[in-house]
Amino acid sequence: MEKHSVACIVLDGRSILIAHRNPVGQMGGRWEFPGGKREPGESDGDAVIREFLEEFGVQVRAGEAVAAASFLHDGIPVQLRAYRVFVPHDGIATAYTLTEHSEYRWVDIDDVPRFDFVDSDLLLYPEVKEYVLAQR
Repeated sequence: MEKHSVACIVLDGRSILIAHRNPVGQMGGRWEFPGGKREPGESDGDAVIREFLEEFGVQVRAGEAVAAASFLHDGIPVQLRAYRVFVPHDGIATAYTLTEHSEYRWVDIDDVPRFDFVDSDLLLYPEVKEYVLAQR
């Protein structure tokens, strides 16, 4: 049975939010775009909102799809879609409460490949970069 996952693309100009996974579990200790698996009956937009709230403790608004990739994980087909995510901004830095990550960073879109990223998110990177550069 095919699985569906979402990635959250949070931008500030050319900077993108990336997160370092806690060192335990599958893909532990690697960097990623926030996100995760879509639950049964859940839309991609709802999954984006839920995943960001679970991982960062902040309610967000899901925007447009910016990238997609297909791959096999343990022999199971996975459809991964990345969505622009809008974090409420009240004039001060947003405080994130990390639950599944040890840290987060804002990095220039060109610097993403310098981090030890999970393979699935690297599949999204060319389209995400194109999207970021088109926003200027």
